[in-house]
Amino acid sequence: MTSRLSLACLALTGLLVAACMPERSVVPPYYKDMARVDAAVDAPSAQQMISSYRQSNGAGSLTIDPALMRAAQAQAAAMARAGDVKASLSAGNGLAARLGAVGETNTYAVENVSAGYRTLAEAFSGWRDSPKHNAVMLDDRATRMGIATAYASGSKHKVFWSLVLAAPPTAR
Repeated sequence: MTSRLSLACLALTGLLVAACMPERSVVPPYYKDMARVDAAVDAPSAQQMISSYRQSNGAGSLTIDPALMRAAQAQAAAMARAGDVKASLSAGNGLAARLGAVGETNTYAVENVSAGYRTLAEAFSGWRDSPKHNAVMLDDRATRMGIATAYASGSKHKVFWSLVLAAPPTAR
């Protein structure tokens, strides 16, 4: 009986100590490391971050668009396969071709591509600090967005990013 009581006391002590431990902190989506094969950028967090930035600079907010998400993913994957951002310039991989492949013909769109940023926060900061990338994020014709990353373990930059912003779809 004494050993059972001792075991019960030990278990209770363990539970009490565990209850006093601080909670493990949850990493916000914009700080999650994208340098993993199974990583996917959190599109709602990106939409919120970019839309807030746009609004503070006089531009409208954005909505996530499934077709633009597919176009962004195709670009990120192509760059990761090539291990180089210059894959975005390859024939057949231009923005117009990728938009056409997802049914977005004759749609005004702009795009940021980059590599090496490990988190959404880093990519956003890099784009904001680059005049050309910043102009894309603040394009006042854009109302929709798609964003994606792709990971290439053997490449110098590891994580490849594509952000596609577009005006409303044209009437068909």
